[in-house]
Amino acid sequence: MREATIELNFRDAIKRALQEEMREDRSVVMLGEDIGHAGGPFKVTEGLIEEFGEERIMDTPIAETAISGAALGMAITGLRPVAEIMFADFLAVCMDQIVNSIAKYRYMSGGQVSVPLVIRTACGGGIRFAAQHSQTGESWFMQFPGLQLVCPSNPHDAYHLMKAAIRSPDPVIFFEHKILYARKGMVRLDQPEEIGKCKKIRTGDDVTFVASMAMVEKAVQAAEQLEALGIHAEILDLRSVRPLDHETICESVRKTNHLLTIEEHPAMGGWGSEVIARVIDHAFDYLDAPPMRVSAPDAPLGFSPVLEDAAIPSADRIVNVVRELLRK
Repeated sequence: MREATIELNFRDAIKRALQEEMREDRSVVMLGEDIGHAGGPFKVTEGLIEEFGEERIMDTPIAETAISGAALGMAITGLRPVAEIMFADFLAVCMDQIVNSIAKYRYMSGGQVSVPLVIRTACGGGIRFAAQHSQTGESWFMQFPGLQLVCPSNPHDAYHLMKAAIRSPDPVIFFEHKILYARKGMVRLDQPEEIGKCKKIRTGDDVTFVASMAMVEKAVQAAEQLEALGIHAEILDLRSVRPLDHETICESVRKTNHLLTIEEHPAMGGWGSEVIARVIDHAFDYLDAPPMRVSAPDAPLGFSPVLEDAAIPSADRIVNVVRELLRK
C-alpha cells in the first residue's frame, strides 16, 4: 500500500513526479541538455534514462531554440514533452519560440490544437552563479496569454504542481529555484494541488505578505521576528504568477488592510506590480496604507558574496519595511 505522506527534498519531489507520470503515460517524454546520462545539472533527472531509455529521455545539443521548437512539434503531434532549459536566464534565447509559437498555437489554430508542453528551468540567486545564471525569470512571460507560469516553494507543491503541469493541455513554464533543491519537506501524495491558486501558509491580522519561491522562506523568517513585536503577518505563497490568484490575495488584504509583496528580482516590471494593481482594482477601500514592495535592487546580481547577499531580500529587510508600512 502506498504511503500517504513521505519526506522528500525539493529535487526528489520533482523527480518522483516526472517518474510517476512517465510510468503512467508513455506519451510523456523529456528532452534537454545533459538530462540523460549526466542526470541533469542539478541531478533532478538522475537515473531516469536507465529506466526509460534514450527514446524517452533525450539529451540535446546546447541549442535552446531547437529544444523549445522540437518540444512544440512533439506536443502538437501527440506527445507530452517535458523540456529542460538549464537556467531560466537562457529562456531569453528561445523567447520567440515560447511567446510567438508555444503560447499562441492553440489560439492560432482556432482552438483545434492543444499544446501539452512543460518547460522546466532552474532559476534564482543565492549560490554565487553571477548575473547571467541567477535571474528568476518568472515575471518575464506574464503578459503573454496562453502560458501558465508555476513557481513552487516547497517539495509538496513541487511534486503536485509538476504532475498538474504535465497533465495540463496547455503549456507551462515550471520555475525551480536552485537554492530550494536540497530543502526537505513532507509531501502528501493524496492531496493534489491546482495550478493558479495561492496557498495561505500563515494566518495573521496585521499585514499580508505575498511571496514566491525562495522568498517564502524569507517571509516566514520575517513573520517570526515580527511576532515578537506584536505584529501578525499573513503569508500567501503565490505558487503561480499566471494564472494569478488575486481573489485570495484581495480576501486577505480585506482582513489585514496592508499589503507587502516580496520578490527576488528587481521591482520594475515584476509580478509585485501586478499584484498591487489587482488589489487597487478590487480591494482599494480596505487599504489603510499604500502597498509596499521588497525586491532586489535595479541592477544585475553580483557574483561577489557580499554584493549578492546584500541584493537578495532578507528577513531583516522585510521586518524594517513592515515597521515602516505600519509605522511601528
